[in-house]
Amino acid sequence: MTVHNAYPVEGDGVAFEQWEPHIRSFVCRTLHDDPVSGPLTGLTLGVKDIIDVAGVPTRNGSATCQDAPPAAQDAAVVAALRASGARIVGKTVTTEFALTDPTECRNPYDLTRTPGGSSSGSGAAVAAGLVDMALGTQTAGSLCRPAAYCGVVGLKPTYGALPMAGITPLARSFDTVGVIARSVAVARSGFLAMAGEQTTADGPDLVATCMLMPGDVRPEPEMEAAFGAASAALSDMMRVVNAPSVSVDPKAIVDAHRTVMHGEAAEAHGHLLSAAIVELLRPRFRAALEAGAKLEADQIDAARRELARAAKVFWQAMDAVDIILTLPVPEGAPRLGDGTGFQDWLTPWTVFGGPLISLPWGLDRLGRPCAVMLAGKPGADMLLLDVAAQLERFQPELPPPNPPAG
Repeated sequence: MTVHNAYPVEGDGVAFEQWEPHIRSFVCRTLHDDPVSGPLTGLTLGVKDIIDVAGVPTRNGSATCQDAPPAAQDAAVVAALRASGARIVGKTVTTEFALTDPTECRNPYDLTRTPGGSSSGSGAAVAAGLVDMALGTQTAGSLCRPAAYCGVVGLKPTYGALPMAGITPLARSFDTVGVIARSVAVARSGFLAMAGEQTTADGPDLVATCMLMPGDVRPEPEMEAAFGAASAALSDMMRVVNAPSVSVDPKAIVDAHRTVMHGEAAEAHGHLLSAAIVELLRPRFRAALEAGAKLEADQIDAARRELARAAKVFWQAMDAVDIILTLPVPEGAPRLGDGTGFQDWLTPWTVFGGPLISLPWGLDRLGRPCAVMLAGKPGADMLLLDVAAQLERFQPELPPPNPPAG
């Protein structure tokens, strides 16, 4: 396989002509020779631009990387997907180094709203039908959030289940690569291509529970209704029990997570604070690096221990539960300029380390996609995918977004 070049996306193909000038989801398109035949043959793939694609620069959504040379080889997950027959369409837009500075990318369901998260281009591209699936990453909530806001499936695997070689780090304690896809079946196919052969437990005696993150934030009525409808559907599939009593302090987890994330980001990218290029950084990423650079090692270690304790306590309480139904976000996508969306419910789930899958669940009164999310214990990726495939059959119909006129 030889990568000849990368070129601007505008004007290439009817779907791209209809959508891309409006949603701005791609950094570039790619051309490849020698297509491979495999289980993913016929499926198209977008790749978040913190992930290496051979022959294409990885620019990390940052002005500091605009002169980056072409990547010498594919990231491990890209190589696996390519070897399975996926056709790489191009690199998708990311926030700077996958933090939270908003991009110019738009949500296909409402061009005045964000796709959400750092994997914004991947979520928007799948929702608009430009690709069948796209790679994203999650360090706090940046894969499940754009999937939820854009009305598509988002799979964040168990932490460490997929190799991170060839992917620009943000915080290695949490960074996880996953798949945004048009269906659970496509997400499953992509995961299997990257993870290799997996085993799954028999499921006739599965136990589920339904819970929301505690705190002052409450879901919007349509999200609450989606949660109720999905809970009822889940109870038709398996035994659902009341949520076990467990002490979860989302604010404390978010604060500790931020300490570790900023510290590890500064360790990976602190050199960008040099006087020569610091002014090229976006404000939120720069602030994160500056905050991380001021942290002492013992502060970061203490935060890591706090997060490990929180995860241990949570999973001990959930020992008798196989599947958890929850909400990834409390409401639909916010307007552009209001950030990349609410992530404080997703951050604890990322810290807990297990697989997550966001599923679209209808539209709210403003025409924004609603979503629910399933969570599993670390290592239970295939079980989670099996349950998601069953739950997907109960979804309300979700109309596709309409291409903008002109």
